[in-house]
Amino acid sequence: MTPVVVRPQAAADIEDAHRWYEVQRVGLGGEFVAALQETVGRVLDRPDAFPIVHRGVRRALIRPRFPYGLFFRVYDDTIVIVACMHARRSPQRWKTRALR
Repeated sequence: MTPVVVRPQAAADIEDAHRWYEVQRVGLGGEFVAALQETVGRVLDRPDAFPIVHRGVRRALIRPRFPYGLFFRVYDDTIVIVACMHARRSPQRWKTRALR
């Protein structure tokens, strides 16, 4: 099985989104996490199927309900998640993370 590493800033992104959705409606945060997990599963199945959006970083959209992108890099046999951002956020927020 391919290991997945979630960088601390990406984990904070996910927690923030979960918290925000829970405030909107109880249980919606859990639905967001379930959609995120399904997206991670798709990434694990076929990481090369997702477009490169910046210097080797790929983006998987969390669909259909949540307008978020999961940004990740593939290193040999490891998937490293660098960000989980709302589609309307500035890409500069995650681009600086991808270079570290």
